[in-house]
Amino acid sequence: MKRSKIFYTVFCSFVLSDAAFAADQEVQTDQFQHAKAATTAQVAAKKANAEALQNEMVEVRGHGRSSVVASSATKTNTPLVETAQSVTVITRDEMDTRGVLTLNQAVRYAAGITADTRGGEGTRYDLFDLRGFTVPTFLDGLKVQDSPTGFAVAQTDTFRLDRVELLKGPASALYGQSSPGGLTALSSKLPTDQKFYGSVGTTGGMFDLYRVDADVGGFATDDGLVRYRIYGTANGQHTQLSKTGSRRFSISPAFTFGGDGPTTLTLLGNYQYDPENGSYGGAPLVGSYKAGTFGYLPRNFYDGDASFEKFNRRQGGITYILNHRFNDDWSFSTRGRYDDIMTNYRSVLNTGDYDSPDMTSGTMLGRYSYGAREHNHNLAFDSQFKGHVRTGALQHALMFGFDYMQQHSRDNESMGTAPDLDVVNPDYNMAIPDMDPAENYRTTSQQIGVYAQDEIRWRRFILTGSLRNDWYHAHRVTYLTPSDETQNSSKITWRASGLYHFDFGLAPYISYSTSFQPQVGNVVSADGLSTRQATPSMGKQLEGGVKYQLPGTTLLLTAAGFHIEQSNVLVSVPGTGNYTQSGLVHSDGFEFEAHAEPFHNLMLTAAVSVQKIKDDSTQKPLVQSGRGNASLFAFYTMPSGKLKGFGFGGGMRYTARTYGGELADGSVWLPQYALFDASVSYDMSNLSHALKGWKVSANVRNLFDKNYVANCYADGAVGGYCFYGERRNAQASIGYSW
Repeated sequence: MKRSKIFYTVFCSFVLSDAAFAADQEVQTDQFQHAKAATTAQVAAKKANAEALQNEMVEVRGHGRSSVVASSATKTNTPLVETAQSVTVITRDEMDTRGVLTLNQAVRYAAGITADTRGGEGTRYDLFDLRGFTVPTFLDGLKVQDSPTGFAVAQTDTFRLDRVELLKGPASALYGQSSPGGLTALSSKLPTDQKFYGSVGTTGGMFDLYRVDADVGGFATDDGLVRYRIYGTANGQHTQLSKTGSRRFSISPAFTFGGDGPTTLTLLGNYQYDPENGSYGGAPLVGSYKAGTFGYLPRNFYDGDASFEKFNRRQGGITYILNHRFNDDWSFSTRGRYDDIMTNYRSVLNTGDYDSPDMTSGTMLGRYSYGAREHNHNLAFDSQFKGHVRTGALQHALMFGFDYMQQHSRDNESMGTAPDLDVVNPDYNMAIPDMDPAENYRTTSQQIGVYAQDEIRWRRFILTGSLRNDWYHAHRVTYLTPSDETQNSSKITWRASGLYHFDFGLAPYISYSTSFQPQVGNVVSADGLSTRQATPSMGKQLEGGVKYQLPGTTLLLTAAGFHIEQSNVLVSVPGTGNYTQSGLVHSDGFEFEAHAEPFHNLMLTAAVSVQKIKDDSTQKPLVQSGRGNASLFAFYTMPSGKLKGFGFGGGMRYTARTYGGELADGSVWLPQYALFDASVSYDMSNLSHALKGWKVSANVRNLFDKNYVANCYADGAVGGYCFYGERRNAQASIGYSW
């Protein structure tokens, strides 16, 4: 009995360490640290924490990575109940259960999200807001660098991901330039400690959806010293707009050398080709948000031209992750990635207004053409020393890090006229005049950062402090209208937090964190006689909350209130093309989340958020920011009986009013809406032992096909453009895993 209990403790320690951020790859170090807490001479000092941690450990065999551990907030594997900042974890199991196809769909059930800011139309990028702000994406611990123009931006196929973490609030103290709203941390599927495993699945659905996905891995050598994993997909679908569609081919091979030894090296490659990826247009505001004399436009309205539309993206990258454990207390890890992203884009887009004087009585919609060819080369590195020391009664988890980012971007853009479109009787194959050059420039940028962190434990108190200094440089050369601009800045950011973890699972906390973001623009002096390059905007957040994890389960409840300020924001000077840096944005809110995966065969996700965003320069919210959201998703799998292995569930997503800008006759507020989703699955091994490994599932998003406008951009007159939300979309899958 005693031996089995020891085995259970060690096994649970392994599970929790393996449940951390896939990119962090510090499994061996964390396993050792958990084991050390139970075996060293310091047992007495660590007993309370060890017992609490053991209570939080649950067996998750067959259910993917744990949802109660995250690493994005601290860059270490830390239980969420002991993390003094809001983090939402979306596991591979949850994405599979909900039938997630994109990152936009993955984050819809998180608190504080303004989802699908481009509606169901702009699917070529992952577009959502967190606590009122757009946020950057990190993949395997390294930033996915945006392009200077926003065209050559990578999009990660979610089927190659092991988990998604939403870190809420400023995080520059560990990550450098970032958003006041937080960041999205993605983790790739990497080789595991299983000798041979894999899955093959096919999916079909509405709008001619097809997908074929394969994921195979195992030991490349008998002793497991070399391990591999290869993921690939071929997929496509017509979009909900007429005349447009998307296709994708992607492959991601990964190899890990070193097995379970003190030194491991993982090499991860990815190549993705998107021959086409829908449209980036929208519907005119009059005809979607407001009715015209002709009524409302259909949800499949397309403002472009089918023969002219083009979006071709090629992206490739290679990542290395090296970990070395020096001894029981100290370790070193380093990772780096090179990305090559190229896009070739052209489209016809609507101007948001009609030819009629009042823009409501006519049916001829103004349009223009636009195109871009952009090619980016990105480098990113991050290295850390981590160690554990004691000073009297205090236990310190120390981290010292250095990171570096570099980008080279070349962009050519063109613009031209396009024939007006009759929205009642559209012609999608008109002659589009040749475009004229509009932009031609080259941009190089780099960021160097050094940072340090100390997690101090005294009994059940956890105090965390992080400090960082960044040096940012950007150089832009423009060729059409010759100019040569340079931007240099240096910023110090920091974070401090405190948390107390009670024996029974409750953990109140408070934290303060800061961030910075570079900006592009000419700032006019106070006397109006000179200009300078904009300095970065600054963000700061005060957050307080409480977390509760039911001992022995993955049931985690979190509640938090926050106040965010973003200062030094650029404010346009009318008629000059210049700015002042007088802008100040506030974001205040409250969030609640509940997660359980699995809990007595029940997967549960619930979220509620209320937020208020205000831009002091306009006395209005930020355009596209929402007032809050609420969601509930539950999925139950029958444990026994004739329906054993049958799972069923569904969810509700509510979005409060969203601000869409200003018209001459008042503000644009998108109405609140609620959507419903449904999911079912069946493990076919319960029909016959010969069907072991086979599983079928089906999912429906927007079950009742609600017609709604997800977001708008009003242009300050009486026009603008809007984006219809995702229509009802059903899919079914069958797959085999081993």
